[in-house]
Amino acid sequence: MTFNDIFKSNFLDNVSAVEPLDMILALALAFGVGLFIFFVYQKTYQGVMYSSSFGVTLIALTMITTLVILAVTSNVVLSLGMVGALSIVRFRTAIKEPLDIAFLFWSIAAGIVLAAGLIPLAVFGSAVIGVILLLFVNRKSHLNPYIVVLQCDGSESESKALSYLGEHTTKCVVKSKSAQKGAVELNCEVRLREDNTDFVNALAEMDGVSSAVLVSYNGDYMG
Repeated sequence: MTFNDIFKSNFLDNVSAVEPLDMILALALAFGVGLFIFFVYQKTYQGVMYSSSFGVTLIALTMITTLVILAVTSNVVLSLGMVGALSIVRFRTAIKEPLDIAFLFWSIAAGIVLAAGLIPLAVFGSAVIGVILLLFVNRKSHLNPYIVVLQCDGSESESKALSYLGEHTTKCVVKSKSAQKGAVELNCEVRLREDNTDFVNALAEMDGVSSAVLVSYNGDYMG
């Protein structure tokens, strides 16, 4: 095929550009890999509210990317037009969790690799990425930051509570303090010495402390 033949190709010539077996195999594998990505996303999600629609989007994105790359690789003219068409697309949906970006790129990359015919790379690479995410994202550690919310009745009970926190944690930093007549609220960032959280019970039983709440904190949300 010469350079002029590329631009003379008509619509009917593109019908058989991609073999039906290749289309079925590529889309079936894209669905399987997308389903695996969806499964890993479910198991590693740590946000405030889980969105099932985003998980389904990961499956669809893998298949759509495979579809687009199959079309691009079958026709040079179409690939040039696709670049121009996709360059004007703007996505304005806010990504609330940083890890969601990794899943989006994972879906797109898997679709591209599958459509390129590198099936072992797509399957093996997705398996390795999934195992790594499952191991590291779900790993619990007592070194993670926590927030302790204390309700005290005065400065004396406040000092006792902070002293007790300093003795039973590796780090205790006051992040905010709200004082009213006869009531003081403290928000303290702490690092636990171990996974035991019984010190919160002891804090709540101290004289002058009306309540003690321990919540996990990752910088974006508390829960």
